[in-house]
Amino acid sequence: MEQYYSPWIECAGLDSLRAEQGKRLGDMVKRVYESVPFYRERLDGHGIDPESIKSVDDLSRLPFTYKKDLRDTYPYGMFAVPKERIRRIHATSGTTGKMTVVAYTRRDLDDWSEDTARALVAAGATKADYIHIAYGYGLFTGGLGMHYGAERLGAVAIPVSSGNTARQIDILRDFGSNILCCTPSYAMYIGEAMSEMGIGPDDISLRAGVFGAEAWSEEMRLEIQRMFGIKAYDIFGMAELIGPGVSFECSDQSGMHVNEDKYIPEVIDPKTGKPLPEGVQGELVFTCVRKEALPLIRYRTGDIATIWRENCACGRTLIKMSKLRGRTDDMLIIRGVNVFPSQVESVLLDLGLPPNYLLVVDRVGNMDTMEVQVEMTPEIFSGISTVGDLQSIQKKIEGALLSTLGVTTTVKLVEPKQIARSEGKAKRVQDNRKF
Repeated sequence: MEQYYSPWIECAGLDSLRAEQGKRLGDMVKRVYESVPFYRERLDGHGIDPESIKSVDDLSRLPFTYKKDLRDTYPYGMFAVPKERIRRIHATSGTTGKMTVVAYTRRDLDDWSEDTARALVAAGATKADYIHIAYGYGLFTGGLGMHYGAERLGAVAIPVSSGNTARQIDILRDFGSNILCCTPSYAMYIGEAMSEMGIGPDDISLRAGVFGAEAWSEEMRLEIQRMFGIKAYDIFGMAELIGPGVSFECSDQSGMHVNEDKYIPEVIDPKTGKPLPEGVQGELVFTCVRKEALPLIRYRTGDIATIWRENCACGRTLIKMSKLRGRTDDMLIIRGVNVFPSQVESVLLDLGLPPNYLLVVDRVGNMDTMEVQVEMTPEIFSGISTVGDLQSIQKKIEGALLSTLGVTTTVKLVEPKQIARSEGKAKRVQDNRKF
């Protein structure tokens, strides 16, 4: 029987949920108008009277918030409470521009712990479990987010953090870890290392994993489940909203339930900004209706997904969102064709290859080119005896990629362990084009 951490919310009726969302939305908009100069100016600029926001139906009237807005008000310009009420600060390093700085009050931290506790319970965790946390600790929200969720649940948190993979494996085996929390790419890395050490699923006590912080495919899920002999659950979040725990998978593994009492999701057309119907893929937008220190109005995440509401086998009534297909800002446009790294990953896994790859994009003259560097397994590498064998494998991968992507690629096979491994988010793209 499915268990719930907060059944009164997770299984709430739609009418009561919408009523609570509307009240929280109206209260939040009035509060940020009064306390955050940025929002006062933006709402005034759009002719929005905060008193007119009374229900979820008014959401589409509100302006968007962008990552650039947080960087332009760096570091504390978006905070909605005085310094005396802030209990913690996190930040994202990002790849361009300044860090995105986020803050939490005591209640925010309690809410966040509840979010991740809900996710852990949905993955089958109980008070009797040992939760092995291999997300990074520090300004990154992953480690501490799952840590406090484990403690909120009453389970034992093992704060291993990322790195030192041999020690990770020792702890998994010796400490009796039941739930593994890390990025899916690092889970694959740990699984590979275990296999090389002759350690199999029967040698550890894991029965589930909660993996997030990067987009990953269904094929990668199946591979992780095979490697560890576990059930692998997706979790979604981002620092700007709270951290991990904005949404989570249940035992049905048919989409991630959004914690709608705190985060109202929308999907929009990334080009026009217009809301899209449920079930239509687009850019995820979230409004934080409960957070005190950094409430955000219609924050454009850049993540590509769909949302829909259905009667879930687990009994939860919270709206669902799909696994992420990719991001608007890591989507590649190759000769007019949209390409997501996750599509390449799916092709490789379908062909029985590990998802260790690098996309190298360049421009020769006026033509975009894409090379896919694919790491061979030791078995494949040792079985290659002629140039013809090598070319045959390359052509097979190139054909599968063309069929899936709709664009011609060049495949370069590299020896085992030549693609750099990641203990955090995997780097999949090297774009050498000059725009």
